[in-house]
Amino acid sequence: GRRQGGKAYTLFVGNLNFQTNELDIEDLFSGYGRMLKLKMVREIDGRSKGFAFVDLAEEEDAMRAIEDLDGLQIDGRSIVVKASEQQGRDRDGGGRGGGRGRG
Repeated sequence: GRRQGGKAYTLFVGNLNFQTNELDIEDLFSGYGRMLKLKMVREIDGRSKGFAFVDLAEEEDAMRAIEDLDGLQIDGRSIVVKASEQQGRDRDGGGRGGGRGRG
């Protein structure tokens, strides 16, 4: 497809142990290309809410990370890794994307 520089692929990382921190997540994604941004979602008092958003530079890396990391055990929790719903949409679009991509 077309690709402009500056487009990031945002991944939702959920079901995290509350002990899991930014460094753990950076570590986790270190094998998946360039990480542009990591946002750990926290309570006002600084406690983790148990999920984070990761921006990767390349779509292929993002897809590979989803394949490899979704369901992985981290700190005793089976984590969720999926394409973030907020990808290029402001409103909740209809159904969920079906099936796996090509290849």
